[in-house]
Amino acid sequence: MLKKLPKAFRNFYVIATAIFFVWMLALDSNNLIARYQLSSKLSSLEDEKEYYEDKIKEVQKDHDELFGDKESIEKFAREKYLMKKETEDIFVIVEE
Repeated sequence: MLKKLPKAFRNFYVIATAIFFVWMLALDSNNLIARYQLSSKLSSLEDEKEYYEDKIKEVQKDHDELFGDKESIEKFAREKYLMKKETEDIFVIVEE
């Protein structure tokens, strides 16, 4: 049976290299499929990190605006929470 194979495939080093590649492609715990899954998860986590860093900057801006002087506190309350003085009316315009 071994005589029917080409001479290159009967070489010990070719067989050992082929077994090594099969082992690394599918059987090892760090195989290519696991590497691809981990890299895609890393990419999605980096996207989430960027999103949350933007949110942190936004919250920090709101915090600085809120704990500023009295006028900025009033402006923040009027814009974000639609608060008003007793003698005022508020009209909310919603753009579509």
